[in-house]
Amino acid sequence: MVPRRAVWHSRRCRADSGGLCGRTTENPNYYYIGNHIEVVQIDFDRAGISYVELLNIFWRSHNPRQLPTWSRQYMDAVFYYGEEQAELARSKLNSEQAVGGEIYTLVEPLTAFYLAEDYHQKYYLRQETELMKEFDRMYDRAQFINSTVAAKVNGYVAGCGSLPALKAEIKEFGLSAAGCEKLEKLVSRNRR
Repeated sequence: MVPRRAVWHSRRCRADSGGLCGRTTENPNYYYIGNHIEVVQIDFDRAGISYVELLNIFWRSHNPRQLPTWSRQYMDAVFYYGEEQAELARSKLNSEQAVGGEIYTLVEPLTAFYLAEDYHQKYYLRQETELMKEFDRMYDRAQFINSTVAAKVNGYVAGCGSLPALKAEIKEFGLSAAGCEKLEKLVSRNRR
């Protein structure tokens, strides 16, 4: 629904999970996506961030007038849940259409969400072996996928967020001193 890089550091989003949705293929996976689209499901606290704010982040974070460069798998899309979200998502789409030009971004109901394979979850964090060992000790598989901390650390490792922002919240992450030092070095290196 929303590009991950746009929300990784919103303190108001609790977690994200990579997956597939959008069409009819049953039980898709990365090797047999069928007619689905790669997506991220966002768990958010409506008291902290509204669906409209997430829609605004989404529409600012991509070019809705650009055809997908590779295939349907990589299309930009909003999948809404329920009538309230449908109305808001369609309203935003209508606003974009009023600007002019053909819109290729899809706005559709969420019919099913298929969780992507583990190696697609928190991808950037998984590339950092030392940090992953700490997360493996802290969380089981489901907890890791749904972890707010893992989502935030993944974002920092991916190059989103500043060193001052990290220092303001790193103590909440439950990492060892060595883990904190490793993460700070990564963020310092990414921000040059």
